[in-house]
Amino acid sequence: MGLDNVAVRWPRTGRFYDPVAPAEFVDFGELADVPDVAAPTAALAGYIAKTGSVRATAYTELVDLLLGLDGVLYATEAAAEDEDPVIDPDGCAWIAGGLERFVDGHRGFGESVTFDTVSAVLRAALADGRLAEQQLRWLDGRLDALRDDSGAAPQWSFSRSELGVLAGFYRRCAERGFAVYADS
Repeated sequence: MGLDNVAVRWPRTGRFYDPVAPAEFVDFGELADVPDVAAPTAALAGYIAKTGSVRATAYTELVDLLLGLDGVLYATEAAAEDEDPVIDPDGCAWIAGGLERFVDGHRGFGESVTFDTVSAVLRAALADGRLAEQQLRWLDGRLDALRDDSGAAPQWSFSRSELGVLAGFYRRCAERGFAVYADS
């Protein structure tokens, strides 16, 4: 099946979270109809417009790497505390901000987002930090952990615009006070 991140009303009322009507995301569909938009970008935008949710499975490793935690889109921190797996509006803002900064930082590397370009963007971002050497060692460990047993890197193939749409979903949730339910 996979992981879906579903926009829900925050806070919940009663036992369950009420899904947000897809009409709150209908403008995402306009991007899906732009002639020169990359197919994955159009597909993601169209899906968000129709469902008010994101099929998040493909993005989990990348988002975890960019934000420096594990299970971000699974809302595992909440699940570990015997709470529902929900990303609150502040968490949505944090995810959106991290993705937006990455998309901006990737501008000089072109539209295609790969493991190598992600590594280059993150290295550039960390190189100027106060604890650059320590952070770069941490990054190397994270990158090595993503490689398979033969040392091959993940075969990520995203576009900047696709990740911009993903960021837009979480930004919309944050701005309108929605949460995201991690449904796996």
